Amino acid sequence: MGSINPPSVDWALRKAPSLADFETLAEAAFLRLPKRFLRYCNGLVIQIEDFPDEETLDEMGCESEFELLGLFHGRGLTQGDEVQTGQFPNMVYLYRRPILDAWAEGEELLGDLVRHVLIHEIGHHFGLSDEDMETIEREAD
Repeated sequence: MGSINPPSVDWALRKAPSLADFETLAEAAFLRLPKRFLRYCNGLVIQIEDFPDEETLDEMGCESEFELLGLFHGRGLTQGDEVQTGQFPNMVYLYRRPILDAWAEGEELLGDLVRHVLIHEIGHHFGLSDEDMETIEREAD
């Protein structure tokens, strides 16, 4: 075996990012979004959970709890802005464990992946195309 160079980060002393760590990543990603995009996100709640619940997995047709990285739940802008009695706020769910799994399989930075999922899910609120969301991601860098 050849010589082993020490890693630039000592992973032996690191833990997986917690739900609180993910909340911090999501907040930072959210605040870096373009202002023209953010102004329509008033009242949006970002919820971090380990996995989607069984009902959500069934509704989305997922075969594994690792298939869904995030989900927008609420009333999109394309559906009008009239608030209904008893209506919950618009929410974006980010699922920590599936995101960590996707991150471990790829070469993307974790913060970039969280930002990507967040933009994609908020994009559903706006009814944006994939091209529109890619533009927003570039602007958020």
